[in-house]
Amino acid sequence: MLSRCRRFDAWSQQTLDAARDRFSLDERDAALCARACLSVLQNAALCDFYIDCYSSIGAAKLEPQTRDILRLGICQLLFMDRIPASAAVSQSVELAKRHARRAAGFVNAVLRRVAENRDDLPPIPEEGSPRELSIRYSHPLWLCEKLVFEQGYSFAREFLAANNLQPLLTLSVNLCRTDAVSFAEELRKKGLEASVGSLTPVSVVLPYSGSVTALPGYDDGAFFVQDAAAAASVVSAAPQAGMKVLDVCAAPGGKSLLSASLMGDRGEIVSCDIHEKKLARIRENARRMGFSSIRTQQMDGAHPADPMLDRFDLVLCDVPCSGLGVIRKKPEIRYKPLSDIQRLPAVQLEILRGAARCVRSGGTLVYSTCTVLEEENRGVTDAFLRENDGFAVEEIRTIWPQEYGTDGFFYCRMKRK
Repeated sequence: MLSRCRRFDAWSQQTLDAARDRFSLDERDAALCARACLSVLQNAALCDFYIDCYSSIGAAKLEPQTRDILRLGICQLLFMDRIPASAAVSQSVELAKRHARRAAGFVNAVLRRVAENRDDLPPIPEEGSPRELSIRYSHPLWLCEKLVFEQGYSFAREFLAANNLQPLLTLSVNLCRTDAVSFAEELRKKGLEASVGSLTPVSVVLPYSGSVTALPGYDDGAFFVQDAAAAASVVSAAPQAGMKVLDVCAAPGGKSLLSASLMGDRGEIVSCDIHEKKLARIRENARRMGFSSIRTQQMDGAHPADPMLDRFDLVLCDVPCSGLGVIRKKPEIRYKPLSDIQRLPAVQLEILRGAARCVRSGGTLVYSTCTVLEEENRGVTDAFLRENDGFAVEEIRTIWPQEYGTDGFFYCRMKRK
């Protein structure tokens, strides 16, 4: 998994799913595999710091396979307390013999030194600085500097620490079939530790790493996977029965599904995406949930078709973004090049402009992202409002991961005058 993520910039979850199938992993082995891989992705810079402390060769100069094996061993030693130190070292040496034979002795020596010093590890330099945070929580230095400058050291530390926690599974219930309290109770009867989320009344959270399709109620359309922060943006918009709703960048479809749920499946929801192939998943989930109010259409949100203009009571505009609010679930996102992120606000503003043209007089427009960067959030909405005085802000909110244990998320709800 680590090799594939490194070589092909593959998403960790898709890589895990492929590994589960390829090696016929049962749930226990799949969970252990995921924990080990995610631990390395979450702590790569910290692992490299300890490699540099206990090795004559810096981590940056090591062969990639050797570095992967050392990181994996260090994570087992420091963050996975159910694995004996002797097993972590010996298995790492065996991996080296198979994948980096000449480095087996080197791997053994470095990991033994880490194991011997687990209770007295070298201090991370420059305590209280962005560099210290960057190493301790394995986030890029530019992001740590930015957060400390804008939010302060303590706030930045809480955000970065939250990004390295194991995320819970969050579900939105189908209100046409059940409610969050009842569904959580049903899951508890099946032996699952489910509870109603604290951010929205439609969310159920539980510690679960298995296949979602195996959960009770999946085949009956009782729920769909959706983070509570994303659900909060739709709950804020309050879609009502009979409304016409446009979901501009709909894939994978959570906001369309929640809108149908809140509307009692009475009204019209048009779910659009620029990529036709992504719409199949929305249609599949709508069928599973029993929703007939959702139809899909391929469309570029920045350039809506004429029949879409001035038509909808509610337009949801959840734009492509840097994803820095979902680092808990996709730890590899933290390593995105800054140059890629800097190009996004211009694209986001174009999509918001296009979406706004579809809102009827008196209708509601919601702009949202799963990032916490001001440039992609307030920067975009402020630029839009400066050139569109026909819209007024009703609610604007940034949800941080450390507040509710959710994704980081931003939404701005606007009313067309």
